[in-house]
Amino acid sequence: MDFSLQIWLTKILEWMTTSGLRVIFLLILTYVALKLADWVSSRIFRAFGNGRFDVEMQKRADTLVSVIRYVLDVSIIIIMVIMILGEFGVKIGPILAAAGIVGLAVGFGSQQLVQDVISGFFILLEDQIRVGDVVEIAGKNGLVEKVNLRMTVLRDLSGNVHFVRNGQINTVTNMTKEYSRYVFDIGVAYREDVDAVMQVLEQIDAELREDPSFKEDIIAPLEIMGLDQFADSAVIIKARTTTKPMMQWRVAREFNRRMKKRFDELGIEIPFPHVTIYPGQMKDGSAPPLRVAKE
Repeated sequence: MDFSLQIWLTKILEWMTTSGLRVIFLLILTYVALKLADWVSSRIFRAFGNGRFDVEMQKRADTLVSVIRYVLDVSIIIIMVIMILGEFGVKIGPILAAAGIVGLAVGFGSQQLVQDVISGFFILLEDQIRVGDVVEIAGKNGLVEKVNLRMTVLRDLSGNVHFVRNGQINTVTNMTKEYSRYVFDIGVAYREDVDAVMQVLEQIDAELREDPSFKEDIIAPLEIMGLDQFADSAVIIKARTTTKPMMQWRVAREFNRRMKKRFDELGIEIPFPHVTIYPGQMKDGSAPPLRVAKE
């Protein structure tokens, strides 16, 4: 065997028995650390819930877990890569210095990114948005599928996915935080007895709250606020129902279906827009003739 090859093999064997074993150990340690990070992040919600477990707590937990897991995984991988490079004889000091300079330059050149991260941090800290919420942000609305420090991902009713940078979020409208409500504007004809109509609405709500398919979704009885306005062709009764998060639309659709059927049974008119023509009145009390020409 060539002497130089023998020396080369000897060095490889020596490296394998020293640094090589440390590299293998670091790889195993990385795998264990990543699994431990997943385990810790998946149970982190217990610290926020104080023993409670409900839908709202689960949504906040899912949001925080995804962010915490991402931060931990990236940190562990970066640290282990630096340590493994040291075992290969790469000088880490210059790399860290260069990374610091590059990071500083990127920080100055990417102010939008910094703004997104800061905004995302406060959104998560203040619990404004969670995975599973229905929100309206930056002119877009939909179900929150993902939240991180840089952006929020929404999917609307049509299935379109919207990627919204956190730095663009000035106002957050959360429609499913803790509980949800649906406001009814119920129009009936002027000739109807408003008090009787309100009693019918209360009966429909009572029946809906007794239905096994809906009673778990409704938190409180229907709140009838009264006669709200006199519209052009109807009087408007305003009411609202309080439901569990995201259940307001389901409950409202069923309430509207039952209300339409009940109104039809009782002969309560839900008027469509129409125009009443008033020809006026003469000084002697008579009405002028109304001529209708057929074309």
